[in-house]
Amino acid sequence: MAMRPRSRRSPQPATVGAWIRALLVLTLVAGIAPARPQAGQPAPPQAAPAQATPQTTLPPPPLPDGQTEQPTFRGGITFVRVDVIVTDRKAEPVTDLRAEDFEVLEDGKPQAVEQFRLVRVDGNSRVGEAPPRQVRNRADEETEAGRDDVRIFAILLDDYHVRKANSISIRSTLLRFIQNQLRPNDLVAVMSPLTPVSDLNFTRDHTAIANAVQRFDGVKFDYRPRNQYEENISRYPTETVERIRNDISMGALRGLAVRLGSLREGRKSIIYVSEGFTAMLPPQMRRGDASAPENPFQQQAAAATQDSSREETAAWFGQSDVYSRMRDVTDLANRNNAAIYSLDPRGLAPFEFGIDEGAGTMSFATDRRALQMTQDTLRSLSEETDGRAIVNRNSLDQGLAQIIRDSSAYYLMGYNTSAPTDGKFHTITVRVKRKDVDVRSRKGFWAATAADVIRVANPTPEVVKPVQLALATIATSVQAGKYVRTWVGTERGTNGKTKVTLLWEALPQPAGARREQPGRMRVLAADAKGDLVFRGRFPEEVPAAPAATVTPAGLPTTQRLVFEAPPGKTELRLTVEGAEGGGTLDSEIRSIEVPDLTALQPSLSTPRVYRARTARDLQGIVADANATPTAAREFSRTERLYLRFDAYVVGTDAAAPTAVLLNRAGQKMADVTVAAAKAGGTHQIDLGLNSIASGEYLVEITLKAAGGDATALVPFRVGT
Repeated sequence: MAMRPRSRRSPQPATVGAWIRALLVLTLVAGIAPARPQAGQPAPPQAAPAQATPQTTLPPPPLPDGQTEQPTFRGGITFVRVDVIVTDRKAEPVTDLRAEDFEVLEDGKPQAVEQFRLVRVDGNSRVGEAPPRQVRNRADEETEAGRDDVRIFAILLDDYHVRKANSISIRSTLLRFIQNQLRPNDLVAVMSPLTPVSDLNFTRDHTAIANAVQRFDGVKFDYRPRNQYEENISRYPTETVERIRNDISMGALRGLAVRLGSLREGRKSIIYVSEGFTAMLPPQMRRGDASAPENPFQQQAAAATQDSSREETAAWFGQSDVYSRMRDVTDLANRNNAAIYSLDPRGLAPFEFGIDEGAGTMSFATDRRALQMTQDTLRSLSEETDGRAIVNRNSLDQGLAQIIRDSSAYYLMGYNTSAPTDGKFHTITVRVKRKDVDVRSRKGFWAATAADVIRVANPTPEVVKPVQLALATIATSVQAGKYVRTWVGTERGTNGKTKVTLLWEALPQPAGARREQPGRMRVLAADAKGDLVFRGRFPEEVPAAPAATVTPAGLPTTQRLVFEAPPGKTELRLTVEGAEGGGTLDSEIRSIEVPDLTALQPSLSTPRVYRARTARDLQGIVADANATPTAAREFSRTERLYLRFDAYVVGTDAAAPTAVLLNRAGQKMADVTVAAAKAGGTHQIDLGLNSIASGEYLVEITLKAAGGDATALVPFRVGT
């Protein structure tokens, strides 16, 4: 029986895909065996190979308690690394074993263990050491993640696969985990399925992590759009929307695994909060338009077909399709040594559907089959990545505590495989010469192929194109859970400095939700040496009306801050404060490269974007040198897109920039007229959108002069 073709997958968020493509070359060989099939479920797909890792000489015996040393393993396509967790009957780690206590078998044949190390980490600083260093930027993150006394956790809050009521109830469990289980040295990050992986920051600020958890709101089976992306798919059939949601969540898991793999080789933990992937909706919940209300008469009519043999066959194929796509998740997780711990917030769940989801017309068999399918997907994710599935149990706190124990004590060993480069699966069995212990390890690996050998010997990393990077910035303004969208631009300042402009606009309230609106933003800017460049708030006072209010023309209120900075790397710490109580709603650390616009080569300021809905709006913007740009990049076809920028050339040469309109593939569509600006810049572009189809586009501005070329890309999206 053939699986559904892979070509029918729904598209993944661009940023996640870019991370996967850009970093995949770093991770080639990984390992895990397929999980044992549950009764009544199709055989899950086989997983990925054990990761190739570096080697040194045989290390000394394990260090005393409280000390840790991470081994350096050698690279090579024939070297296999295995993490082994050994626990006693009380689920406590066993830490007094030595290399001679283990036996490693590959395809039933004993292997010579060349490297062996006990890894012990408790998340606390050693006695006499300075307090844990705060993570301010990516450089700090990389340095701290490489330390041998640091544990790394990533929490993925899958709102697409958690009901709202369950998302509220699981918050207290997660907060207890953050407050009671995490330690000062631990690095933690929180994300949702639509969070771009490039925006993910690992931190020791556990208060910020707790604040993010408190904003967790599930939308399982709720198809009301919360952002532009969901608006675009809201009128698809419900089954199509569920497949897209599955793909988005799996894409987030894949991107997160690669992001974790980029931090270090050691073990990392993904806490995946989800009720499992939906393989197929029962007939009562299927609608041709997901945005349409439920029809009770249609539910009653569909109930007659729910237990037919045709439905059972379709359910089997639906689950097989989900498992085939999960193979990519477990493959990347194993390659990057990221264990997935599935946390089902339903706890001990007797049923899958509620009364509001048509349970009144569903048979017990239909409901039970759907529940079993979702739980099996969570079990498979965890079992195939050496994690644990905290599923169908009410002791969720105990399950989270086990994650800490697994990350705090495990054995890391490696050996040279004699398996040929046949691309086939080879089993790994780890035994311990001690009774009454439980041994967990990866179950096997997929051997490299001849093509893999060539690829490793001749790496050709894919370079992410500037067009893709520019388009990815549009997605940051439609993320679930965000309060504001921002824009940062630069232009020539005084005394050799560069003028930096920061804009922020409040995002609209999520559909069906009520949350505090942002009132102002606190900004701290520092250069590469750590010297303060700017500190302040804007506006200085929170306005009487929340920042989410709009102008009479219906445009969102935009706040603007301008300061000067020396050329070079600058770190921005942005904190969003509430309009009501003034507390922190959100925070972000962003590194920007401030250009030197006085250098002896042509350059462009960052183009400022303005929205004009009427001819009168446009006239006012054109004549006003101090008109405030917009941070938004989504426009309707009834509006005009107005750009204003400065072109800098050396000497007496005249600046003559040109512009073209590109599609999302970076292909030229048309020339765009560039004219001299009447105010507020040297040049302007007035682009009508009524003749452009809905989609994503870019305006590419090019300045050519004797000293070289300069280019700027302005991405934007046109809606209906």
